[in-house]
Amino acid sequence: MSTIRRKFGEDYQVVNTNRAMSFSAPAKRKRQRFVDKNGRCNVQHGNLGGETSRYISDLFTTLVDLKWRWNLLIFLLTYTVAWLIMASMWWIIAYIRGDLGHGHGHGHDESYTPCVANVYNFPSAFLFFIETEATIGYGYRYITEKCPEGIILFLFQSLLGSIVDAFLIGCMFIKMSQPKKRAETLMFSQDAVISQRDGKLCLMFRIGNLRNSHMVSAQIRCKLIKSRQTPEGEFLPLDQRELDVGFGTGADQLFLVSPLTICHEINSNSPFFDLSQRSLMNEQFEIVVILEGIVETTGMTCQARTSYTEDEVLWGHRFLPVMSLEEGFFRVDYSQFHNTFEVPTPPYSVKEQDEKYSLPSPGPVLSPTVLDGHNRRERIFSFNGVPHTEEPGSKLPSKLQRMSSKNGKEVLKTGSTQPTEKASSMGDLPLRVQRLGSLVGQVEAENQLQLKPLKLGSEAHTQSAGELEHHRLVPIPAPVPGPSLNPLPSSSGRPEDNLPPKLRRMNADH
Repeated sequence: MSTIRRKFGEDYQVVNTNRAMSFSAPAKRKRQRFVDKNGRCNVQHGNLGGETSRYISDLFTTLVDLKWRWNLLIFLLTYTVAWLIMASMWWIIAYIRGDLGHGHGHGHDESYTPCVANVYNFPSAFLFFIETEATIGYGYRYITEKCPEGIILFLFQSLLGSIVDAFLIGCMFIKMSQPKKRAETLMFSQDAVISQRDGKLCLMFRIGNLRNSHMVSAQIRCKLIKSRQTPEGEFLPLDQRELDVGFGTGADQLFLVSPLTICHEINSNSPFFDLSQRSLMNEQFEIVVILEGIVETTGMTCQARTSYTEDEVLWGHRFLPVMSLEEGFFRVDYSQFHNTFEVPTPPYSVKEQDEKYSLPSPGPVLSPTVLDGHNRRERIFSFNGVPHTEEPGSKLPSKLQRMSSKNGKEVLKTGSTQPTEKASSMGDLPLRVQRLGSLVGQVEAENQLQLKPLKLGSEAHTQSAGELEHHRLVPIPAPVPGPSLNPLPSSSGRPEDNLPPKLRRMNADH
C-alpha cells in the first residue's frame, strides 16, 4: 500500500490492491482552508523554544484564552489547594500550641485559652478556615486574643483570599462576557457569486444579523489569501491582498438591520482583473471576510469571520431576494438566505472585455487636395528659398504671375551658374519693357518684405490685382539705388536675350 501511494501520490484513492491493481479516478483532495467557515483560523504555533515564558508573563490573557474545560479545572484546583494549605497552617498552629490535647474528649480546662476555640483536629481546622474565608461565622469556632500568630495568619488569609477571588472570578467574568458567541448570530452566505451589477462585473456575498439588537459601527473587510511568486523569484505563501468593498465611497460602513449584499467591483485594480469562468476552475485562493462592530447591549467589540474558497465562488449567479413588505413592517425570510439563481453573465474576464472593446480608433485622413491647399495657404517659398506667409491681398494677376515665375526660373538658372556676375542695366531697354521689369521687381520686393508679417501687422499688405489694374497708368517711382531684389543676370550676348519670349516680342513691336 505504501509503495502504491508513493508511486501515484496522494491525489489517487486506492480502491482495491489485488492482482488486478484497479484504481479509481483521481480524486481532488480536500481543500486546506486558512480560515474555517465558522471563523476559526487553522494555524498552529510550534517550536517556540524559550518563548513560552511570554505566556506566563501575561497570565491573565493566557487564562482567558484557554478553553472552558481548562478554565473550570484551574478554578477548582486553585480554590481547593488554597483551602487545604490554609487549613493545614491553622492545624499546625494548634498542634504547636498544644490545643489538640485540650480539645474535645480530653476534658475541659477553664483556665486554658486556645488559639482557636473548638479546633482539635484537621477537619475542625478546615471548617474554621472555610467559615472565615466565606464569612459564614457560625459562632462556634473563633480566634482568641491569646494567639498573636493566629492573628497574623488571619490577616494573611484575608489578603490572599481577596487576591485569589479577584483573579479567578475576574477571569471567569471576562470569559463569559466575551462577544464571541455574539458572532454566532451573524450569518454569512454559504457561497459567493460573480455576476454583473450596474454594467460591471462584481464579486458578491451576503451577510445578516439574526438579533434585533444592532451592531454599532459595523464595518466589513475582505482579504485575498493566495500564494504567489515575485519577479525576483521570491515565493510568498499565503500572501494577503486587500479587496476593495467600498473604502473610498463609505460602502464598507454598514447599517446591519436587514441582510446586505456586499459587492467588490472587479476592475483594473482588483486581483481578479484577469479572472474568467474558465480560469476560475484552475485557481487556488481563499477570500477571508471580517465583520467588526460594537455590540449594542454590552458595548464590547465583536468580530465575525468566514472564508470562501475558489470552489465556493459561483460564476453567473445572483442571490434570491429575502425582503418582503408586510402590513406595517418588513419581513426577512432567512430560508432563502443562501439560495442563488443563474443569470446571464459573460464568461470572459474584465481584462479580456477591455481589450475587446477598446480597439484603437483611426485618426482623420486628409485628402491630398486639402493638404496641398492647406500647405499653400500656410507657406510659400520665394525664389531665393526664404519662406513667407501669403496674404489674400497679395495675389497677382495670372499674366504677371506667369511672367514673374518664368523670370524667376531664369534668374535661378543663371544665378546658380554665375553667382558673382553683376546685374545688367535696363537703361537701354524700351520704356514699356522697363516699366514691366520694374513692376515685376517691385512685386517680388513686396513679397520678400512680407517675410516679417508679425512685425508689420495688418498694415503691411500688398496691392491686390484690382488695384494694379486701376493704377496701371500711374508713373512708377524709380527703383531704389543699390542691389536689386530681383537682379537680371547678364550673359555673354545681348541683355534682350535673357528676357521672356513675350517681353522680347513686345520689345520688337516697340
